[in-house]
Amino acid sequence: MGVRRVAKGVGDLLIETLGEAVAEVILNLVACALLGCLALIACLCWSFSPRLTIAGAGLFSCLLAHGAWHTVRNPPKGRRRGLAALTAVAFTSTAMTALFLLLYATGCDCL
Repeated sequence: MGVRRVAKGVGDLLIETLGEAVAEVILNLVACALLGCLALIACLCWSFSPRLTIAGAGLFSCLLAHGAWHTVRNPPKGRRRGLAALTAVAFTSTAMTALFLLLYATGCDCL
């Protein structure tokens, strides 16, 4: 009975290790693809209109700063509404994307 339990434990460990390795490869591929898409978008925008790209980046920075302000500061009584909610969601999703890229795209050898 002890041998069966040990064999089952080793089998479970191998399956878990293989699953984690596959998940790591998939996350690295997704991060590399996302980084490549972001670089392609920036390159295409810059080739279309450098002035508009700088203006859009400035406007997006203001949107993220507003979202960071509303996310970090003590929220007032009640819910966030309108622009505050939109910018908070934009800031949070951008921060999570940046964290994902920081964790997984640093090992990307495609650059």
